[in-house]
Amino acid sequence: MSWIEGRIISGEYDNEMNVFTIQKLKQFFVESVLQPHQLQQLSDYLKNQQNEEKEQVIVLYDQMPVKLSQEEIKQFIADLEEIQSRCKGFS
Repeated sequence: MSWIEGRIISGEYDNEMNVFTIQKLKQFFVESVLQPHQLQQLSDYLKNQQNEEKEQVIVLYDQMPVKLSQEEIKQFIADLEEIQSRCKGFS
């Protein structure tokens, strides 16, 4: 497993299982496992929303909303792109 520390998300990539586990989102500790297609869908969605003037909201554990500013959305996209470039099955 390899640890990836981003500006918005951090977690571990398991190359045997080909999954990325988000363990931190902003200042919140979480545990969410993403397969390559899920990571791509999240990246595509954020890219489509990055030029909107409104903030985006991510819901953790189906009950805790976390706002993302436009700058945080751009940082999140950069984190996702870094994960995709460093992990063999995510590109």
